[in-house]
Amino acid sequence: MFGSLGNLAQLIKQAGQLRENMARMQEELAKRTFEADTGAGLVRVTVNGRSELLSLKISPQAVGDVELLEDLIKGAINLANQRAQECLKSEMSKLTGGVSIPGLENILNEAR
Repeated sequence: MFGSLGNLAQLIKQAGQLRENMARMQEELAKRTFEADTGAGLVRVTVNGRSELLSLKISPQAVGDVELLEDLIKGAINLANQRAQECLKSEMSKLTGGVSIPGLENILNEAR
């Protein structure tokens, strides 16, 4: 009877450790930067692990066509954010030992 309670206590302890490790991972990822460029380097962006735009560089050659420039900027930002998300997934996989925990990614995204 009490064996089940011991297992539950251990599970709760492990969940707490996982939560602490995830918080630490999020802090570390927030400090990392992810770059992307589009249009063969005409637009270059840098975002952090929270998907915040840190820098935007536009080549003078890209300024002539406004619609193209808008598309290049959106594409570069999306690509940099995708790289940040891939890094987050990779780090989460390391924390969970490759075990998929339903809803975990949503929780982390909400915390950003």
